[in-house]
Amino acid sequence: MTLKPKVIIAGLGAGAPGDITLATWEALKTSSRILLRTEKHPVVDWLRQEGFSFSTFDHYYESAAGFSEVYERIAEAVLAEACRGPVLYAVPGHPMVEEESVNLIVEKAGFEGVEVTFLPAVSFLDALFSAIRLNPGIGLQIIDGLRLDGGLLKPGGAVVITQVYSRLTASDVKLALLEVYAPQHPVTVVRGAGIPGEERIETVPLYELDRLEWIDHLTSLYLPATGRYRLGAGENEAAGAGVEAVDRQEEQVDQVEVIQVYEDEDLNRDPDNYTGGQAVPREYDDYRTCRFPLDSLVDVMARLRGKEGCPWDREQNHHTLKPYLLEEAYEVLDALSQENMYKTCEELGDLLLQIAFHAQIASENGHFDLNDVIAGITEKMIRRHPHVFGTVKVRDSNEVVLNWEKIKQEERAGSAPRSLLSDVSQSFPALMRATKIQKKAARVGFDWPDYRGGLEKIREELVELELIIPGNDKMLIEGELGDLLFSVVNLARLLGVEPETALSSTIEKFIRRFGYIEKMVQYKGREFSQCTLSEMDAWWEEAKKMENI
Repeated sequence: MTLKPKVIIAGLGAGAPGDITLATWEALKTSSRILLRTEKHPVVDWLRQEGFSFSTFDHYYESAAGFSEVYERIAEAVLAEACRGPVLYAVPGHPMVEEESVNLIVEKAGFEGVEVTFLPAVSFLDALFSAIRLNPGIGLQIIDGLRLDGGLLKPGGAVVITQVYSRLTASDVKLALLEVYAPQHPVTVVRGAGIPGEERIETVPLYELDRLEWIDHLTSLYLPATGRYRLGAGENEAAGAGVEAVDRQEEQVDQVEVIQVYEDEDLNRDPDNYTGGQAVPREYDDYRTCRFPLDSLVDVMARLRGKEGCPWDREQNHHTLKPYLLEEAYEVLDALSQENMYKTCEELGDLLLQIAFHAQIASENGHFDLNDVIAGITEKMIRRHPHVFGTVKVRDSNEVVLNWEKIKQEERAGSAPRSLLSDVSQSFPALMRATKIQKKAARVGFDWPDYRGGLEKIREELVELELIIPGNDKMLIEGELGDLLFSVVNLARLLGVEPETALSSTIEKFIRRFGYIEKMVQYKGREFSQCTLSEMDAWWEEAKKMENI
């Protein structure tokens, strides 16, 4: 009977010899072949002193093109060794915490028929939580510093960033974080957490992160949340001493619980000249509500447009900025479609900048300013939601829409009569404008009873288009084709489908499938002109099948 290949994956703990579990200790003593991912771990020297023999994969780090290749090669080597006989593969910390080589071994083991057994250990995260007195139950995001990008980071919550191997890595991490956090946001840098004689903790402003000379492969970062509070300069020292980074002071004011939210007056100063400042308390009647004044953005726009400001910004007007407003709106839609919240946050900021830009120009001309914009929309939302801010009762969202339209009509009382469809902007893309016009007409009963009427209308318009195509009259064809497209939009509405979303999804699907054709053309070593339509059709069908697997 052939024994099944087996690999034991053990954790060596956070770095102190005492972190090694009894089970791992026994496995180390009884294993004839011990493989370590790296010898760059404090406990490894102790293992040598205890007489253990082992091999490491550190040479892969020197010869591979990147970390992904390193971990792939390690996984393949460990599984190959397991096929020759039982092997113990040991990694720093806990084997399932930030260990990509282990993930790859588990993924490949099933295909190669290798049995995998785990021996858990104290992870570096456990040591980190103890070192800075951090309760992970507050809601914590943990991110690999080597993979830090906008799609992963969720602004607002507390974050631990691992594997900050060097000052160079710290510099890359800093640049990524500066897209989300203020330069002065406190970062607690923890090196060698839980390792006697090597643990070091220091809290610095974000912009100073890569200036710390002692950052190495044992370093991780902790960034406190930004949603509830901000840290004043005086709190950094406490965080560096290993106590909770947030000192929330509560007091009773008129029987309402108030949280003191500290805001550093130096936040808008030059980061390189930052020296700290007096923490100034601001009281909120509900600490769960964040308030973000737009004053700083207005001040920036005023300076950009001022005499000593930016020449380009000073040259702009409402008309020259129109393309940018449209572009930023589409960027927001794109980010939402990708469900990328980091990018959505960034793009909403860009869109807000355009709004502030137009408001600043209007203010300079004595028309209105951003306060007027905010006051106007706030008053309008309150006025049009009497079921929330008043005494009106509604049964469902349909009644909300009817009330909305009724209130809009009342707001126009005394004005010249307007068409029901006149307030649908001509600047909308045709697909969006068609949808909005059809919805407005449907609200007053001008609509098919169900989707069948819309489907029959498409068939009718298609027949009419087919009849005029042979005449090659471009004007007639354009008109009939427009009728057909308008009917397709109508069917989408009747089916409860957003046509813009449906078409965008199809475009992305076409791009994916055509990309497969491009790869096949490259693989064959040919040009498109050398490929037949039937070949490309066959590759297209292959791409479709691959999507359905």
